[in-house]
Amino acid sequence: MEYKQLGKTGKAVSAIGLGCEWLDRKPYEQVKETIDAALEVGVNIFDVFMPGREVRENIAKALGDRRGKVMIQGHIGATDVNQKFDISRDMPNVKKYFEDLLRIFGGYIDFGMLFFIDSQKDFDAIFNTDFVKYAEHLKKQGDIGHIGFSSHNPAMAIEAINTGVPEMFLFSVNPAFDMIPSEKYIFDHFEVDTGFGSDSANTLFRGIDPKRAELYKLCEQKQIGITAMKPFAAGKLISKEHTPYNKPLTIPQCIHYALSRPAVASVMPGCSTRAQVYELMEYFQASESERDFSEIINSVRSDFKGACVYCSHCQPCPMDIDIAAVMKYLDIARLDLENIPPSIRSHYLSLDMSGADCNSCGRCESRCPFGVPIIDNMSEATRIFTGTE
Repeated sequence: MEYKQLGKTGKAVSAIGLGCEWLDRKPYEQVKETIDAALEVGVNIFDVFMPGREVRENIAKALGDRRGKVMIQGHIGATDVNQKFDISRDMPNVKKYFEDLLRIFGGYIDFGMLFFIDSQKDFDAIFNTDFVKYAEHLKKQGDIGHIGFSSHNPAMAIEAINTGVPEMFLFSVNPAFDMIPSEKYIFDHFEVDTGFGSDSANTLFRGIDPKRAELYKLCEQKQIGITAMKPFAAGKLISKEHTPYNKPLTIPQCIHYALSRPAVASVMPGCSTRAQVYELMEYFQASESERDFSEIINSVRSDFKGACVYCSHCQPCPMDIDIAAVMKYLDIARLDLENIPPSIRSHYLSLDMSGADCNSCGRCESRCPFGVPIIDNMSEATRIFTGTE
């Protein structure tokens, strides 16, 4: 295992961590097997956002007296009222679920994560209320070591970082979310002092979405560490059928992509078996050529017409729908319609404007370089996530 500094927290975290979502609703024996395997290979950071008491207690039981060997990202605002995964800003519920997490894991959480800042509404409900004061109180009294947050939205992540409160955050990092098709949009230049438009090329950000590039640079400037979720885009990037590229990326290539982004200290894929943990460790034996992702992500499949690559060329939407976000959640759901992750359903339902708000104006489809049937997809998302037409 390799270890990297997580921004200004002073903590050295394993380059590959463990996202624990896939341990939810698994028998204790399977949870223990996975936790044991992670510890055996040197994983020292877990993400535990799931609000259910059973999965939390199973993880804590599997850790046993090894709790001190692991740093935990615990999320403030993740609840399961009425056994339904939810994002809560109601302070009594927020406190109830986080304090239960503290109890289960021995009275201390290493990284207290402000849960899910993906919209201005989310930002305001956290930073303009007692929510953030609660997190600061937890840190002051030693219940949490550091304040972090989670987000999928680079603009909101920038806004959160600029408050000066967080020291690190959990962010979705993979080339499908980061990159823009090179034949349609190239972002070549970014300088710390001058921003966009410099004559000095920075090949690290070639083809990347400008707002995400700005976020990565800001994190380096302010020493804000990133732990990366969704490195495989829920399996889409390593699937021959679903990849947006000429061929699927490998697991080592996806991991290397995320770890090569500025400020990223740990990649946190989800695992639910020992074998999956061991498969991730093959990254450290992979050669440089086996890790190299550049050739693949520079070419979009010629037969990819009709598939979204989340480039946001379809924006702006007159109904203020974040079309790329709807499509990300829809594509993940399509991978296994019988087992849609509760977090994905909740993330979709938390959108301010969703597929149900589409007015079928067609402006988005006229702008899309890949011929995505966006209007039909908005209807499909509504049907899949809400059960209505």
